[in-house]
This record gives sequence, structure tokens and C-alpha cells, in this order.
Amino acid sequence: MRISLQKCSKTACSVLSKRPILSPKKPKSEGEATSFIDYRRVRCQAGNGGNGMVSFFRGYRKPFGGPDGGDGGHGGHVVFRASRSSKDLSTVHSIVRAQNGEFGRSKSCHGKSADHKEVEVPLGTVFKADGNTIFELNNENDMFIAARGGVGGRGNQFYVSNEVRKPFKAEYGGEGEELIYDVEMRVMATAGLVGFPNAGKSSLLRAISRAKPKVASYPFTTLHPHIGVVFYEDFEQIAVADIPGLIEDSHLNKGLGISFLKHIERCESLWYVLDYSTGSLTDQYKMLRVELEGYQKGLGDRASTIVINKIDLSGKSPEEEAHHLSSLFPNLPVFPVSAQQRIGLEPLLEHLREQYDK
Repeated sequence: MRISLQKCSKTACSVLSKRPILSPKKPKSEGEATSFIDYRRVRCQAGNGGNGMVSFFRGYRKPFGGPDGGDGGHGGHVVFRASRSSKDLSTVHSIVRAQNGEFGRSKSCHGKSADHKEVEVPLGTVFKADGNTIFELNNENDMFIAARGGVGGRGNQFYVSNEVRKPFKAEYGGEGEELIYDVEMRVMATAGLVGFPNAGKSSLLRAISRAKPKVASYPFTTLHPHIGVVFYEDFEQIAVADIPGLIEDSHLNKGLGISFLKHIERCESLWYVLDYSTGSLTDQYKMLRVELEGYQKGLGDRASTIVINKIDLSGKSPEEEAHHLSSLFPNLPVFPVSAQQRIGLEPLLEHLREQYDK
């Protein structure tokens, strides 16, 4: 039996590829949501080398066998390796320690060298020291030796010569390096949700993905960024980040502002989530831009999108409100949505796919 396969038209394929899966079949978990870690300060401690041994062989019918002290083993390195399977820095501990090499022993037994301590990190991880970039891991299986292990010490057998037949000396093992790095992810999401507290950022992330950030009626319910993944029918997966809410003078570190703002610079595009119920939408947008520019010059110039949440409170459809709201932001794409009622989400996710493809 023959089965004929027909190619779909270019228009139909493009529509199919941009159609998001808004209701995944797999249900959300019942447990507490885990926060996304995109920054760590890590102390890397490499292993020390093993000491050499001072020993002389004594055996049956060979009472003066000579020196037989073995060498010590090398200490392990601390190595970071880029892996696509790693999504954030939650598996990287604040102290990463490698094992020490074993001491040398008698009868010419050398100590065992320690295994290297290997830690997997996401692609695009940056290592900084004193504010300067030391290394970047941009490709799969790229490796960075953060701290080198100490060399094993020589035993007294190494020092035997015609002049010195009975050496009574051996070496101590070398000390491993101990260095501190600021480990950061260069890019953590395609789009970052930026807004004031209780603007509905966490609710929006819940509506478009399987992420489960905490949602409550009081401000600062989100203290750490959360990542949600939007799935498309062509099996593409796009990450969206929920950034903790900003307040006025956040760039002056008011209300933990600096710790929140540093997450925004690791997003490729910015979605300004404005609260329709509080009014003054243009003032909200201007205040957010001031905070971003105050923290880092040019941060607000990234690709931007206006998302006006809680549009269901207006009593009108998103299509009726779209024309009026677009006139408030003439140079930016505007999407009136309701995260709670799941209104206007499909055009927003099609826009997300267009940003990702660009």
C-alpha cells in the first residue's frame, strides 16, 4: 500500500509553527516551586598534593636494601564544564572542594592522584574575579580549570645518586589553589517580565507555562526569579523569566533593588507588565525605564514589549481596548491580556516566537 505525503503550504506551515500549546496535557506539580539561580559566588579549593615518603627497605637476607620511599599523588583540579542539560546554577555550591592526593608509601609505592572535581554549568556561563571577566563557556563541553591541584611530593627514592646513597629527605606535596569567582549566567531567558509588585507577573508566567511561582495579594511574593518554558507545536521551547517586582529608587538599592535588577540584564528582551487597575500606564512605564537606565546605561534600549495585565477589569474586550492602548505607546507592541482569565495570551505568545526567531 502506498501512502502519499503532501507538503503543506508555506503559509500553513508558518501558522502551525507559531501556534503555542496553551494548555499542556501534563499537569502542574503540587509541590513548592523551586527558584531559579543565575548567580553564585563560589570558593574553589583544589586538592593538595600528597607528601613523599622517607623509607629504607629491610628484608630477609637484605638488611640494607636502600631507600624505597614513594612519591605522593597529585591533588585534584576544580573544573567547570558547559553542558546543555544544565539549566541554571542550582547545582553549583558556594564551596567546591577537590580531594587531596595520597601520601607516598614504603616499598616504592606511589600515592594515588585524586580525581578532578567536575561541575556542570549551563552554556554561556561567565566567570568573574574582582569585576573582571576571566573565562566564558559558550560551547558544549567547554572546560574551565578554576583551581589547579597541588603537585605530589617526591620520595627519598627519587634523590638516590652516586654521591648520595642514603638520602634522608623527601618533599611535601604542593598546596592546591584556592580562588573565589563570581559565576553568572550570561543569558537566562528570551523574555523577562519587568514590573512593579502585584502587577501580575507571576500569574502571567503561570498562565503561559507550567512554572509555579507563588501568587498572593501582598507585594514581594516573588523574591527570586522563576523560569517558565513555553512549548510550541514544532517542539521549540522558549524560556520566560519572572523578575521580582521593582519599586521606586530600586537602582539606588532601595528594597533589594540591585539584587533584582541584576537578573534583568540576563534577559534578551524585556516585557513591561503594567497594571491596568492602577491606571497611569504611561507613568508606570516611564518609572520602570528610569530604574533600568539608572542601574545600567542602555539596559532599557533592548527589545521591549508592553503587556497590560488585568484587562478583564475594564469590561471591554481586548480588541476594543487595543486601539486606545496602542496610541499610548506608539513605537512599541502592546498586548492587553488577563492572566487570571487567560484572555489575549495567544497573540502574545506568537509575538514571543517572533522575537525568538529574530
